Amino acid sequence: MNTNSTVRDVRSAATELLRAEAQQTDRHPITDEWPELDLATAYEVQAQLIADKVASGEKIVGVKLGLTSRAKQQRMGISSPLTAWLTDGMVLEAGVPIPTEKLIHPRVEPEIVFVMGERLAGPGVTAATAMASVRSVFAGVEVIDSRYIDFKFTLPDVVADNASSSRFVIGSVERDPRELDLALEACVLQVNGVVVDSATGAAVQGHPAEALALAANALADRGLAIEAGWIVLTGGLTDAVFVRPGEQIVAEFTNLGSVTVVGS
Repeated sequence: MNTNSTVRDVRSAATELLRAEAQQTDRHPITDEWPELDLATAYEVQAQLIADKVASGEKIVGVKLGLTSRAKQQRMGISSPLTAWLTDGMVLEAGVPIPTEKLIHPRVEPEIVFVMGERLAGPGVTAATAMASVRSVFAGVEVIDSRYIDFKFTLPDVVADNASSSRFVIGSVERDPRELDLALEACVLQVNGVVVDSATGAAVQGHPAEALALAANALADRGLAIEAGWIVLTGGLTDAVFVRPGEQIVAEFTNLGSVTVVGS
């Protein structure tokens, strides 16, 4: 932790979070040093952090949603999911081990993934209009890696940290979402062959399209939209599990195939 309490503005907060990521060193929450940090300002920190990544050569390729379950939202005192950004630097190709040596304390969670066919901009987006903008649906796995000690943070802290973004993997099975009942799409999560959790798409706001609509409307409040061709991680279906070197984690879906990741 920076005991000199220098994190007091958007620029310094983004710099500290990027430094923690680069050095694979966790830290105490930003709000320990900047207790006035509110949600709107935290999104400014997030925007600065992503702008710095883009300036270093990364490209925005999509959006991720966090806190998509209603129970988690109630615990954090919010009414819609968090939004954060995906860059091409976060893409992990299928079969490539998770680089645990470059991460702090990675966890893995299975996701239903959308690829957008049309631009989706709020306000007023419904689940039906959101779904009409989706081109394809895939299985996916997100690797989250909070820059905070023990994954402990306030809501503004996690927003500033781009919702613990790190890496993501997309499966090889592409489906038309109109052919599936995504609320009933089931996923079984295994670690080294042992089932550790399971869920259906209903875990994400009742239906992933509901989460997508809420994200589009929330982004509209900041003058932003979800662009055609972008990837959208709709939120973790199960609790996240830690990934350790040598462990194999498999997310097996009913209709979307399976995604396997291994800790390096």
